[in-house]
Amino acid sequence: MYYVYILQSESKGKLYIGFTADLEKRFYQHNSKYSLSAKARAPWRLIYYEAYLAKTTAQDRERKLKQYGQSWRRLKERLVLAE
Repeated sequence: MYYVYILQSESKGKLYIGFTADLEKRFYQHNSKYSLSAKARAPWRLIYYEAYLAKTTAQDRERKLKQYGQSWRRLKERLVLAE
């Protein structure tokens, strides 16, 4: 299983979009400041994830969300994010 996930920084309110094959381990890495790209905004909370069987499908979804196009706007509307 592969996951696309969204974390929200508890300290700054900023969002992080990621992709992983092990969601629990990756979430731990973010909060233990192992992840260089996310350590400055820790602690994090998991606010959303999607599961995929194919790695390429999950990677494509992550890429679409990170480009902040229509996919991201639709998801934000569903989640009612407080940024």
